[in-house]
Amino acid sequence: MTEKLPRPGFFGRVRREALRLDSWLDSAVYAVWQAIRAGFEAIYAFSNRFHVTGWRRVAVELACDGLTFGLAGAVLALSLAVPAFQDTAGDWLKRADLAVTFLDRYGEPIGQRGIRRNDSVELSEMPDYVIKAVLATEDRRFYEHFGIDIVGTFRAIAANAQANGVVQGGSSLTQQLAKNLFLSNERTIQRKIKEAYLALWLESHLTKDEILKLYLDRAYMGGGAFGIEAAAQYYFGKSVRDVSLAEAAMLAGLFKAPSKYAPTNNLAAARARANQVLSNIVDAGFMSEGQVYGARRSPATPVDRSASQAPDYYLDWAYGQIAEMADDGQLGDSSVFVVKTALDPVIQRTAENTLETMLRQYGTDYNAHQGAIVIMDPDGAVRAMVGGRDYSQSQFNRATDALRQPGSSFKPFVYTTAMMNGFTPQSVVVDSPLCIKNWCPQNYGRSFAGPVTLMTALTRSINIIPVKLSLAMGKSAVDGRRLIIDTAHRMGIETDLKESWALPIGVEAVDLIEMTGAYGVFSSGGYKASPHAALEIRDSKGDLIYRFDPAKENPLVINPPIIAEMNSMLNSVVENGTGRKAQLPGIKVAGKTGTTNAYRDAWFMGFTGNFVGGVWLGNDDYKPTNKMTGGTLPAMVWQQVMSVAHQGVVLRPILGVPPFDAKGGKGGKELVAAAQPEGLPAVVSPQHPGTLSRGSAAVLLDIQQLMDQARNVPAGRSTSAIDAPPRTLAADQGDGARGVTFSGGVWTIR
Repeated sequence: MTEKLPRPGFFGRVRREALRLDSWLDSAVYAVWQAIRAGFEAIYAFSNRFHVTGWRRVAVELACDGLTFGLAGAVLALSLAVPAFQDTAGDWLKRADLAVTFLDRYGEPIGQRGIRRNDSVELSEMPDYVIKAVLATEDRRFYEHFGIDIVGTFRAIAANAQANGVVQGGSSLTQQLAKNLFLSNERTIQRKIKEAYLALWLESHLTKDEILKLYLDRAYMGGGAFGIEAAAQYYFGKSVRDVSLAEAAMLAGLFKAPSKYAPTNNLAAARARANQVLSNIVDAGFMSEGQVYGARRSPATPVDRSASQAPDYYLDWAYGQIAEMADDGQLGDSSVFVVKTALDPVIQRTAENTLETMLRQYGTDYNAHQGAIVIMDPDGAVRAMVGGRDYSQSQFNRATDALRQPGSSFKPFVYTTAMMNGFTPQSVVVDSPLCIKNWCPQNYGRSFAGPVTLMTALTRSINIIPVKLSLAMGKSAVDGRRLIIDTAHRMGIETDLKESWALPIGVEAVDLIEMTGAYGVFSSGGYKASPHAALEIRDSKGDLIYRFDPAKENPLVINPPIIAEMNSMLNSVVENGTGRKAQLPGIKVAGKTGTTNAYRDAWFMGFTGNFVGGVWLGNDDYKPTNKMTGGTLPAMVWQQVMSVAHQGVVLRPILGVPPFDAKGGKGGKELVAAAQPEGLPAVVSPQHPGTLSRGSAAVLLDIQQLMDQARNVPAGRSTSAIDAPPRTLAADQGDGARGVTFSGGVWTIR
C-alpha cells in the first residue's frame, strides 16, 4: 500500500513554480544564444566566399569607406540645402525695396528715391553687343553650364593662386543672380553654399534667357540704379536700347564693382574698365578687334548731373510717405511707382532762393543761420518744402523732423477752442497780472492792457489772455488744457502735447509741416488739410493705383462759422498787429507770428484763400537769435515767397474776411453788408493778371541765380528777390486750391 505524500502548502507550491520558471528561462536563453551563434557562423561562412587579398582588398575597403562617407555627405548636403530652399518660398521674385520716380504737378520729372529700377525692356530689345559685353565679362560659359561653372571656377582658382590675390571671380552669372535675389553680400562659407544650391534651383525653374533677363534687371550698378536699363537712364540719359558699344562696355564694367567704376565717381577708372570689357569681348570671340576699335578710340561720356537742383528735402519726405503707404498695403504688390506730386517748381525755387538770400542778407544781424519753409494748398497738397539752407551740407529736414517751440503761433488753437466754447471775437477778458503756483506769465512788453477783446488780444499777441482762456474753459484748468490739445490734434498737430500751464502760449514743441497743415484748416473753411505730396501714383505699367481725393481724406473738423470768426481775427493780426510785414498788395492775408523765450525760435504761419505757408528761422544748436521775432524776418520771407506764388492765379477768398474792393472804392464792409447771406461775409474773386508763363518764370529765376554767382555777391548782401521788384508770373488757375462759399444755407468746398 502506497503511502500518500502530504500535499505541499502554499509556499511550497510557489517555490516549485519559481524553480520551473528559472529552468525555462535558462533553457530559452541558451537556445537563443545558440541560434545567434549559428547565424553569425553562417554569415561568416558566406562572407568568406568573397574574401579577397592584395590590391583587390584595398579597392573594396576604399569603396566601402567611400559609400559610408558619401552617405554622411548626402545627409549633410541635405541639411545645408533645406535653409537655402526655404528662401525660395512665397513670391521670391518680389523685392521689398521701392523704386519711386517723382514728377512735379505738371508732369515733369524732379527726382527719384529708393532704388532706380526699370525692368520694362525685354531681352530681345537690347542691342546684341550689350549682351555680349555682359557675358564676355561676367560668364562666358553661361549657356553651357548647369548653374555652377566647374571649369570657370577652377580657372579662377588657378588665376588667383598665380597672382597671389583675387583677380577673377569664380561665381557663375546664375550664382550672382541667386545672391542678388536671396542672399546678402557677407563673405562666409555658409553663404557660398546657399548660393550654389540656389543657383541649381534657379536653373531647374527658369530658362537661360529668363535668368539672364533677371540678372540684367536686378544687379546693382551704382548711383542707386538696379538693372541695366535704370543704369543707362541714370548714366547716359537714354534707354539701354539706344546705347553705343562704348556705353555698353562701360555699363558691363559696373557689375564687378559699381561704386569703384561708376563714371560719375571716377570717369578715368570707368573708362579703363570699359576698355578691359572690350578686350574681353575680343578674347571671347564675340567680336573682332576691328569691330571694337571705334569704341576704344571714342570712350563713353556720362551725362553731367552736377548742375541738377532736385528738391531733395521734398523728395525725402515724399518718399517716406510713399513707403508708409506701401507698408500699409495701400499700393498693392507693386514696388515700382511713378508719383505725380503737388510740387510747384517755381514756388520751390523761389522758397529756396528766398531763404538763402534773406539769411545771407540779414542772418548775421539777427544771429540766425537756419530756416525751413512749407507752402501748401488749403487741402494739404504741399507745393514747396525747404528743410534747410544746403542739402549737401545737412540732410536733416527742419521742416518735418525738427521739434521747436511755436510760441504765439500756437495761440490760434487756444482761441479756436474758446470760440467753440461760447466766446466770440468781441468777448472781453482782463489783461492783468497772473500767477499759477510758482509760474507767472509775462507779456512781451511786460505791461498789461486791462480789459481787451479777444480780437485785440490775438492781434497784439498778449500772453495773459490765452492762459486765462485755458482756465475759463471746462470745469477745471485741466479740462481747459485738454480741450485745447484736442482741438490742436483735430486740426492736424500729431506731436504729443503735455498738459502744462504754459501750453496756451506755445511751449510744447511741434514741427513745421504739422503746423502748416493745422493752419490749412483755417484756409479751407474748417476741413482737414493733411500734408501730402502725392496727387497720383501709378505702377511701372502706368496703371493708376492711387489718387488723392480731398472729399474722402479731408473731413470737416471745425465748424465753418467758428473758422470765419478765427479768420477775421487772424486777418487783423496781419493788417493791424504783429504780422504787418507779411501783407501782400491787393490780397487778403491772415496769420500769426510766434517767438519763443530768449528768441530761440521765430515763426510766421500765414494763409490766403489760395495757399498756406509756414516759415521757421533759428539755429540748429538752439542758440538765441538777436531779438528776432516772428513778425520780422520770418514774415518777410513768407511775404517774398507768397508774392511769387500768387502771381497769375485767380484769387480765392478767405472765409470770414471781406475782400479788397476790386474797383478801388470803399467796397470792403459796404460790399459785405450788401451781399452777405445770413450775416456771413461775401466772397468774390478779383482778377489778378499775369504776364509770364511758369516756364519763363523758372528760366528767369535760373538766370538771376547765375547772375548772382557771376557777380560774386558777398555773403552779407544779395541782389536777389529782396531788392528786385515783384515778379509777375502766369500760373495755373488755382488747380488743386480750395475755396469755400455759402449759398442757400449750405457750405460748399471746392
